[in-house]
Amino acid sequence: MHMRVKTFDVVIEQDVSGAFVGSVPALLGCYSQGATEKELLRNMKEAITLHLETQKHINKHDDSSFIRIKKVAVHAETSST
Repeated sequence: MHMRVKTFDVVIEQDVSGAFVGSVPALLGCYSQGATEKELLRNMKEAITLHLETQKHINKHDDSSFIRIKKVAVHAETSST
């Protein structure tokens, strides 16, 4: 069996508690978190590996490729609490 290396883009955010949260746009539903960015990236590798293994078993892996993330501005009401 030949193993090939695939590279994925990870979107990294920091929540209000200071935790790092990551998602992979190319893999719907692939998320993880960590107390530090280093921990997040270690957890993301595991999450990506598990996601790909799961997709392989249910034969729904999509080989789409990530293009970019863009910001979109909209008018939205906010509630003052």
